[in-house]
Amino acid sequence: MEESKTWNRNQKWLEEIEALKSILVKTDLVETTKWGGIVYTWNNRNIIGIGGFKDYFTIWFFNGVFLPDEKKVLINANEGTTKGLRQWRFASKEEIDEKLVLHYVNQAIENEKNGLAIKPEKKEVVPSEFFMSKLNENSELLEKFKNFTPFKQKEFVEYIDTAKQEKTKHDRFEKIKPMLLANIGLNDKYRKC
Repeated sequence: MEESKTWNRNQKWLEEIEALKSILVKTDLVETTKWGGIVYTWNNRNIIGIGGFKDYFTIWFFNGVFLPDEKKVLINANEGTTKGLRQWRFASKEEIDEKLVLHYVNQAIENEKNGLAIKPEKKEVVPSEFFMSKLNENSELLEKFKNFTPFKQKEFVEYIDTAKQEKTKHDRFEKIKPMLLANIGLNDKYRKC
């Protein structure tokens, strides 16, 4: 049996994962590897992932919160943290009901086609008092900073605010001033164009 790229850390569930894969080839999903494991997509959207863990192997539905779950097989593995993802855990190959797996997977595909998905919450970037006071000293710097995407703003804020000493914060601010004025993000040189 060919070893597949999976979250199976102990090689315990190879046969069971292959059994799930043999069912999933009967759907419209495309198998790919993401984050070091097997993920199935539809129209380049993540629908499910599969993997093996210490005490179980699982199918997780990225937007499983929208599945009706008539058979009550889905769980939220991280209650309070996980919003959309739901897991279906198995302890043996005999627990796999092909017809039921296909029903849930096809429902997940339909949900994706209908646009049912949890959208990540956008967190507002809040610069420290130090950073804001420095930006407010120069209206051009402030305006340039505001023109960056929230992601790039966050990179600048973290770069300044993670410095422990006031002198380091000043040094870092002096370093990024020319970048702000030239509309260059903190980590742009490391990104692909």
